[in-house]
Amino acid sequence: MKKITFLMVLGMGLCLASAVPGYGLRRDLGRDIVVAVGEAQESVFIFGGSAVVDGKVKKSVVALGGTVTISGTVEDSVVGIGAFITLKPTAVVKKDVVAIGGKLVREPGSSVGNDTVFFDLSSLVPGFMKGGARGFLSLSLVPLILIIKLISFFIWLLMTFLVAGVFPKQVASASTQIRRSFWPIFGTGILGFIIFTGLILVSALLVLILIGIPILLFVAVAALTLRVFGQVVLYHFFGESLAKAFGKQNKPSVLGASLLGLIFVSFVGFVPVIGLLFSFVVNMLAFGVAIYTKFGTTTNWFARKQASAQPPAPQAPAQPQA
Repeated sequence: MKKITFLMVLGMGLCLASAVPGYGLRRDLGRDIVVAVGEAQESVFIFGGSAVVDGKVKKSVVALGGTVTISGTVEDSVVGIGAFITLKPTAVVKKDVVAIGGKLVREPGSSVGNDTVFFDLSSLVPGFMKGGARGFLSLSLVPLILIIKLISFFIWLLMTFLVAGVFPKQVASASTQIRRSFWPIFGTGILGFIIFTGLILVSALLVLILIGIPILLFVAVAALTLRVFGQVVLYHFFGESLAKAFGKQNKPSVLGASLLGLIFVSFVGFVPVIGLLFSFVVNMLAFGVAIYTKFGTTTNWFARKQASAQPPAPQAPAQPQA
């Protein structure tokens, strides 16, 4: 079980890290990708749609949903989250095949260099839907909580991939500030949470008046933006700290460290009582680090305006020539 967990973490970290823009990634949302025989592609990432690899992929194939059919060669790994993966008899995957949810089919003759990991989420979902409300009421709370946790994990997995992949510099910059200013950030988070909670309550009361609806939407979107960015920063902070604690000499990528931190925070969240307290601290830090570092910019937003508002310095009069 430990080996499977390690491979899941390693596979998601390495393969998703290879999908950062600027590394020869080919991305398609809801469309098809075909790497024909004789063609070579650096990496492939699909969000829905399908990927057919008859040629060669030099790095990894990553699929969030959709279908993946491989009959060619993948030099790195194949990772699918909720995807239908098929390895044809001529398929060659030099490293790992990791499938989380969805379906994995390995036809005879296919070659996988390291390990094949398939995590079947359907086995965790009991058949309470068959019994309707009666079956639902007879369901133990433990599997239900596990299902909710898993759904939350995959939502944050997608958010981590988007935020850390698009804003790596901002995430890394904000993460370094946590060690330098932990208590100011924590205090800022508590204050910010109280303010946003109050604004949401006031806006909810103003919903009776039409003006309260746009205010409520604006406050909710602002709070969600702060929470998502700050949470990913916390994932990077914990992931990078874990990498250093295990003596990893090479500094992990921003996306790789964030994914490792996501795994760590998710596992701690399963611990009774301690997980609840830990989640509270993480939430306050998430709000605080986003506000305190101004989304990882740590610059004065009004510096340019103040500089432009100042009148230009008078020039000294020219000296007459002799």
